[in-house]
Amino acid sequence: MNATANTTPRARWRRRLGWSATALLALLLLAFAAAWLLLAGSRPRLDGHQVLPGLAAPVQVQRDALGVARISARNRIDLAYALGFVHGQERFFEMDLMRRAAAGELSALVGPAALKLDRANRAYRFRALAQRIVAQLPADQRGLLDAYARGVNAGLDALDVRPWEYLLLRKKPRPWTPADSILVVDAMYLDLTTPRFNAVQRARLQVVLPEPLVAFLTAPDPRWEAPLQGMPSTPVPLPDASVFDLRSAPPAPALQAAALATALHEHAVIGSNSFAVSGQLTASGAAIVANDMHLGLGVPNIWYRAELRYPDPADRAREITLDGVTLPGAPLLVAGTNGHIAWGFTDSYGKWRDWVRVRRDPADPARYRVPGGWATLRVHHEVIEVAGAKPVPLIVRDTIWGPIMAHGPHGTPLAMDWIALHPRAVNLDLLHLETATSVDQALAIAPTLGIPPQNFIVGDAQGHIGWTLAGDAIPLRRGFDANLPADFSQPGVGWTGWLAPADYPRIVDPPDGRLWTANNRVLGGAALALEGNGGYDLGARAQQLRDDLNARQRFSPQDMLDIQLDDRAVFMQHWYGLLRDTLTQNPQPPRLRALAAATQTWSGRAGIDSVAYHAARAFREKVIEAVLAPFVARVKARYPHFVWPGGDTREYAVWTLVTQRPPWLLDRRYPSWDALLADCAQQVADDFAKAPGGIAAQTWGRRNTTRIDHPLSAALPVPLRWLIDQPRTQLPGDSNMPRVQAPAFGASERFGIMPGHLAESYLHMPGGQSDNPLSPYYDAGWQAWAKGQATPLRPGPAQHTLLLVPAPRRR
Repeated sequence: MNATANTTPRARWRRRLGWSATALLALLLLAFAAAWLLLAGSRPRLDGHQVLPGLAAPVQVQRDALGVARISARNRIDLAYALGFVHGQERFFEMDLMRRAAAGELSALVGPAALKLDRANRAYRFRALAQRIVAQLPADQRGLLDAYARGVNAGLDALDVRPWEYLLLRKKPRPWTPADSILVVDAMYLDLTTPRFNAVQRARLQVVLPEPLVAFLTAPDPRWEAPLQGMPSTPVPLPDASVFDLRSAPPAPALQAAALATALHEHAVIGSNSFAVSGQLTASGAAIVANDMHLGLGVPNIWYRAELRYPDPADRAREITLDGVTLPGAPLLVAGTNGHIAWGFTDSYGKWRDWVRVRRDPADPARYRVPGGWATLRVHHEVIEVAGAKPVPLIVRDTIWGPIMAHGPHGTPLAMDWIALHPRAVNLDLLHLETATSVDQALAIAPTLGIPPQNFIVGDAQGHIGWTLAGDAIPLRRGFDANLPADFSQPGVGWTGWLAPADYPRIVDPPDGRLWTANNRVLGGAALALEGNGGYDLGARAQQLRDDLNARQRFSPQDMLDIQLDDRAVFMQHWYGLLRDTLTQNPQPPRLRALAAATQTWSGRAGIDSVAYHAARAFREKVIEAVLAPFVARVKARYPHFVWPGGDTREYAVWTLVTQRPPWLLDRRYPSWDALLADCAQQVADDFAKAPGGIAAQTWGRRNTTRIDHPLSAALPVPLRWLIDQPRTQLPGDSNMPRVQAPAFGASERFGIMPGHLAESYLHMPGGQSDNPLSPYYDAGWQAWAKGQATPLRPGPAQHTLLLVPAPRRR
């Protein structure tokens, strides 16, 4: 009998399992090797020579230890080509997402998950508009976009393997076009000019509730405002019982907690700080400009760091050197310095959209009233391609003011007149800042820029500082209330033209040598009426910036970074005091006793180890919901989709009510205002007690842990996500303070630049330069950003050098 016959069944199974395990391990190794090779094949080229058709002269691309690109060209067109090449190699997928998002074409790449967004954005028909804009640009700007697009496509073609995201999606990249660069700016319009104050929702409030009550409930809070011009707002008086009395009004239907929280959810966290000090406050005599643009954070970061060098066309012996951040998809430096001036932006949150009531002809719904008669709706039949599914048709009905996008409180169609839908909204005039040498020159250029209207702060090497609004599309309004849908069919009512650059408000060299903006109301009087209110920030953050600047008499760049990292909870202090008073007055319930013990220590900061800050913040939200619930319930009974018009309009009314305590505006569910506050504290204690670790473990850091992820990480197995997402990190900071920080929102860059003294200036970002996980620059710089450490503005010694060489001309 042979040996095989003597083998026991258990031994045979062990042997088979061993072979299976070996085979499985081999397959896993092969799969890992194949994945590594594919990823390696899409890494950008860093060294050597790359022959490229379309260049007029060689271009040198150097990278330092952080991957910051120093691009040296002999003319601006070649520089645009080379920047496009670098962007195409390192950031093409993210550029693709931006252009597709603006055009309503994401579903063709990622499938049905993007359909809702595509339906909303395709209605604007940005792609057709972008093509018209390209056609009307000056020849030099069209040439720049053409060169950039050729560079992007050359960079993409030079990869051995298409970017890894397309392998995962099983798609091929679509070539870049000049119109796509316009779409990238349109994507910024979608992000930066979407109003936080909703006129349609306010109109619904006004239909259901008396106007004096609506004015009070939606009033700004003058205690927190910090405008550069004008005075704080006049307090809106508390309506008396003759205006509205909850005790005698018919009860409204009860709202479920989830519905109430959704209706009153604070609008997405916003942020961006820009501030400057003049040379009279610095040792060098030069101004310092600090900027931290807060945006949604992802992998990779939205910006790409670069130093761009080329000869000045007006004086070939002089070199222009630009340092700062570029936006992949565009051939320009967005914010930074040319050595003579430094500039930065914050979102202005002006009123850049208006809802227009469309009066349709009862006898012919295809017609609508316009000044002087009737016009016919333009109907566009759009088709949204969807990966893995059938195309989805979309009908867009367009008016002379814009597409019909909603319906008013009485069912009236509403068209949207939005500056982004006008051809003047996008241009490349940002180029002119590259050669500006003074604050005065920069302030004259800012009103011509084809960008979303922004607060623009600039300083120069001579020590001057200035502020103005940047953006070439500020409408002149006449004959209507911009806070409500309006009828533009009446003669003389509507947008009557555009603000002339000479009429833009500006501030130059304020006597105290300090400027600040933080998405707050900056202006007053007639200038404020011109800008309108698109949902300004409450102002507490701007006020804290102002006070931080006034607390110092001398400044260095490091002082500016310290202000950017200020996480003191000045705004939350009074809410913490109210919470402690409430806990003291209600000592019996065991969970309230536990919450009182956990919140006894107040650091005065949104620190990661603070339970007190977390509790005060949660208490504020509960109080806001409880105070506004009876009003929201009444409006939702008539308009089920009602949400509060704007998140920052809640503070003034709620704090006034809980401190003045009028019985006629107290929800009848509560016998007293003290009972309302006690119930809110109890809800916080119950929520904290149910969380892992109980009340004492609910630090702010556990709530404020970063989730900075790649857009495709959710499609990968959990163990692989850590390879492409930034590490989960507890960070200090919150809204209403300079260090704005949320799990997926925060400073997309921080810089402090002293023109003429760039070696002392800094810049850091929450991530690296490349979107390839095998690149040495995938997450380079993350740790410095998370820890708040300065990294040099200018690139360090070159670690890699790539020479882009023109292809030989054919004879």
